[in-house]
Amino acid sequence: MKYPFEEIELKWQKFWEERKVFKTDLSKIDKKLYVLVMFIYPSGAKMHIGHWYNYGPTDSFARYKKLKGYNVFEPMGYDAFGLPAENYAIKTGIHPQDSTLQNIKDIRQMLNRMGGMYDWDAELMTCVPEYYKWNQWLFLQLYKRGLAYRKNAPVNWCPSCQTVLAREQVLSNGGCERCGTTVIQKNLTQWFFKITQYADELLDGLNKIDWPEKTKTMQINWIGKSYGTEIDFQIEGHDEKIKVFTTRPDTLFGVTYVVLAPEHELVLKITKPEYREKVENYIDSIKSLTEVDRTSTVKEKTGVPTGAYAINPVNGERVPIWIADYVLATYGTGCVMAVPGHDERDFEFAKKFNLPIRKVILQPGTKEEDELTQAYTDVGIMINSGKYNGLSSDVGIEKISEDLEKQGVGKRTVNYRLRDWLISRQRYWGTPIPIIHCEKCGEVPVPEDQLPVILPYNVNFKPEGGSPLASCEEFINTTCPKCGAPAKRDPDTMDTFVDSSWYYLRYLNPKYEKGMFDVDLANKWTPVDIYVGGAEHATMHLLYARFIHKFLRDIGLVNSDEPFLKLIHQGTITNQGAKMSKSKGNVVDPNTFLEQFGSDVFRMYLMFMGPYEMGGDWSDKGIVGVDRFVQRIYTLFESNKNIAKEYPSKDKYDLSELNDVEKNIYRKVNQTLAKVDTEIDNFRFNTAVAALMELLNEFKNINECRKDLQTYALERFALMISPLAPHLGEECWSLIGKEKSIYENPFWFEADPAALIKENVIIVVQINGKVRAKIEMPADLSEEEVKAKVFNDEKVKGYVNGKQIIKEIYVPNKIYNIVVK
Repeated sequence: MKYPFEEIELKWQKFWEERKVFKTDLSKIDKKLYVLVMFIYPSGAKMHIGHWYNYGPTDSFARYKKLKGYNVFEPMGYDAFGLPAENYAIKTGIHPQDSTLQNIKDIRQMLNRMGGMYDWDAELMTCVPEYYKWNQWLFLQLYKRGLAYRKNAPVNWCPSCQTVLAREQVLSNGGCERCGTTVIQKNLTQWFFKITQYADELLDGLNKIDWPEKTKTMQINWIGKSYGTEIDFQIEGHDEKIKVFTTRPDTLFGVTYVVLAPEHELVLKITKPEYREKVENYIDSIKSLTEVDRTSTVKEKTGVPTGAYAINPVNGERVPIWIADYVLATYGTGCVMAVPGHDERDFEFAKKFNLPIRKVILQPGTKEEDELTQAYTDVGIMINSGKYNGLSSDVGIEKISEDLEKQGVGKRTVNYRLRDWLISRQRYWGTPIPIIHCEKCGEVPVPEDQLPVILPYNVNFKPEGGSPLASCEEFINTTCPKCGAPAKRDPDTMDTFVDSSWYYLRYLNPKYEKGMFDVDLANKWTPVDIYVGGAEHATMHLLYARFIHKFLRDIGLVNSDEPFLKLIHQGTITNQGAKMSKSKGNVVDPNTFLEQFGSDVFRMYLMFMGPYEMGGDWSDKGIVGVDRFVQRIYTLFESNKNIAKEYPSKDKYDLSELNDVEKNIYRKVNQTLAKVDTEIDNFRFNTAVAALMELLNEFKNINECRKDLQTYALERFALMISPLAPHLGEECWSLIGKEKSIYENPFWFEADPAALIKENVIIVVQINGKVRAKIEMPADLSEEEVKAKVFNDEKVKGYVNGKQIIKEIYVPNKIYNIVVK
């Protein structure tokens, strides 16, 4: 009988919705489990296979946990502000608000069609004032504590998107993560959040959470904590000093020049008149270079001298001051001491510009007079270093640092690669920044009782250079809350990663009006127990959310240190070997397969493709096999209608009372129960589906079993398939005569331990076609384990020792065949 998926899926979706089967009672915190998948961008594109691959398996995990007795909270919402939605609006001419709300409606329908176990009472979207009001409130709390500030700084600017990008949003090739356009550098006054204040805690907290090691390593490297010494170099003829951070003060005697970032505030002050034109031209020439370009190890080094000199504090030497693009004003002090003998980058630069290279660390196994052909960067013995000669360089680090501190020209310190989070965006579709600029009072925060600052609808959102809100008279013109004089609102909007840094807290009561979120519920339900999403967010969303969570803890709103306890990364589904995109013409539309096979087949096929964290290249060749599997299941249950009513099963059976067919099926059912239990719990959906396929094959003899044992097997099969194919599972459960939905009274069958004990089998060993041994061993051993026992048998040894083994064939649990000559 053909499985009528359209009729059955609609039937159960309607049933779940009408009975509010998936409504979570948040007052019950015994065995609570907060399962969350990163929310979706309603950007104009329809839900694609990647969304299904993210949401479907996670929903299967949540359903399984519900059956295991957990009070599961699985909400869904929409990351509705930002560039994807705005770019779609610019392309189509449809207002971002209109297109976004329509897209959300379409996505909601698709998620329902998927059979998601979402608590729709907890649904939220970030583009409504009820939500973004609290982005603004959060901004003000950071501002009060000096953690939100505005400064002029070199920033990454996308000429196409007409907006600033955070460093994390620039691709490794220097392109904009949204449109791919080459990003350029600009000096602009921007808003920042002081994430650097939490650098140490962000590092330490990684030890407390169950996250993939690769993701932890990415955050560790991004934060980039390093211990070193900050050293003062006096500028000859000036009162100013250059501060240099170095992890290698032991090489200080090898400094032959100093390099400033071209943007460094001292550059034009100290440049000699005869060098000024070259310096200014050089500064202009690098403005179009991205940070990635400038720090590339393969890029040829460039730079020009300023004509000024600095004084090395350990030996009084005059060393020339250069500027070069490989030094960044925003990293460290914006200045480096160049030791070409012991730094590869400095070595290349010195070779190109014929600057001195001095050896001050002797490499083991070499002589002092040996010429350096490349920089030596490891530990060695200090030479040409005055009173420090003969010390191991790692000892010299401490000795020199100690002496510099005594002389008042240096101090040991810690440096970080992490920079403050740049949150200003010169775009329309985002949260307005709640600051007013007054000529008399300066920066004035919007009073909290005047929030939200509403994003106006009638705005020209097409980028024309600068913030679109600046040209909206009704928005930009206001009065100063302090003095009442005419003033201007801040024209920028916030980075949408602000929206996603705390949304998991709002889900618990999205209509809450007394504060940012319901603190009582947050303290009972967070941290999130299981968080699922892409690894590409390692140094953006996942880092920002950890920072904001720690800040909220510090102001007394949450009682935990981390937002997400366990993190799972799903793999990427590619097509024709490439990430799916409209421009490549390789996007796969789920609707094609939903119309042909239905939701359960499609989501189960995605799970069956391979390990969840691996993803893979899309192929629809195997989906027919999964469809066939579903058809066989439905036919089996249709042919056993109401069997559970007529022939109730026992909770467990005595193996000694079963015949061989019954015993095999009983054992296989229980083995599969244990297998599926373990595999879904560990997000190994492909092997869970495979185990159920094996069990169905075992059911070919099910009619030879007594009727109540057939009920036993079918009940357990229906339960096990229900998290993976929820509509099918419910229908099968109903067909055999169960009156309540599986999820109305959730439970999980436990495997019978007696049925999991492996029986012994006799392995017949044939050598050149003749039976030479019969060995008793546990059933279902691996081939390697069986081989070891076979070749350790004394009878077998007598026939194979000293012979050449030509071939070995193993028939599981039956025969081991050996051919020798």
